[in-house]
Amino acid sequence: MERREFLSVVGAIPLLAGAVHAGAPVEKPEPLLRFDPAGEVVRDGMRYRKLGKTGEDVSCIGLGGFHIGLPKDEDESIKIMRSAIDAGINFMDNCWDYHDGLSELRMGKALKDGYRKKVFLMTKIDGRTKAAAAIQIDHSLLRLRTDVIDLVQHHEMLRMEDADRVFGEGGAQEAVEAARKAGKIRYVGFTGHKDPIVHLRTLAVAKEHGFRFDTVQLPLNVLDAHFRSFARAVLPELVRDQVGVLGMKPLASGAILESKCATAVECLNYALTLPTSVVITGIESMERLTQALKIAKDFKPMPVEEVDALLSRTAKAAAKGAYEKFKTGVQFDGTATHPEWLG
Repeated sequence: MERREFLSVVGAIPLLAGAVHAGAPVEKPEPLLRFDPAGEVVRDGMRYRKLGKTGEDVSCIGLGGFHIGLPKDEDESIKIMRSAIDAGINFMDNCWDYHDGLSELRMGKALKDGYRKKVFLMTKIDGRTKAAAAIQIDHSLLRLRTDVIDLVQHHEMLRMEDADRVFGEGGAQEAVEAARKAGKIRYVGFTGHKDPIVHLRTLAVAKEHGFRFDTVQLPLNVLDAHFRSFARAVLPELVRDQVGVLGMKPLASGAILESKCATAVECLNYALTLPTSVVITGIESMERLTQALKIAKDFKPMPVEEVDALLSRTAKAAAKGAYEKFKTGVQFDGTATHPEWLG
């Protein structure tokens, strides 16, 4: 399907009606979808939500795998992860390429001594070919010191042709299905941070091949609502099909704090107010962990008026994607810097 044809197909979706692209004025955008607190269970101070149709209960806050590779001291990383798990965070995010595998190696060590059975473990692969994907899945299993990964996601679906490669003959999906049949993985999803059009196309191509994703990971933050909005264009599709929603970049990789248009607490509360299964956030220190745990414990859905006021305050910073460089630049595109990862 050509890009022009695809755009005509999705024209009726809130893609262009919801301020997805800057420069398209929208007088009254559709209200953002909200999380229903009735679908949440609180245990020992942590909130758990259903992961789409999987039936899995996941903590509303997930521990980001990239940031766990940032501390110079490996023991500090392990302490952070185990402290998070002890406090009820059970969703562990990771990726085959984070810090050249260091994040997975550290997480594998942290999940020893009985911790593995306490978590829902997710990682991502970059390979677009069956051969590359199969190798990366096996690497991740070894690094994470586990026989089975709960969720494997096709990482960085950034290009219109990525879905064609993944689902084409000899594509990565063949390796993923083989791994699932072999009991190496349980669920399948995909991630991307560039443009909601690519997410919609990936969902469409999967459907053409008779496949339904269990999860989708996408940027959801107070700037996203104004520019190339995943919350307005993609989120309704996922909620309709009961796909697990993995929110990421709630602070826009820290750029929102630099813009001073919103606080970290506001950012996380906003993302949690959306119909997310889990909001993945970077936690590279005990201080950040304490903050995230407090937000989860004290969380109450933001009133509509409060959301509207927050979005009004962040509109200027959101213009042209100035603080969402993962949408407009290439510095967050690992597979652009390392095309060999794609296979």
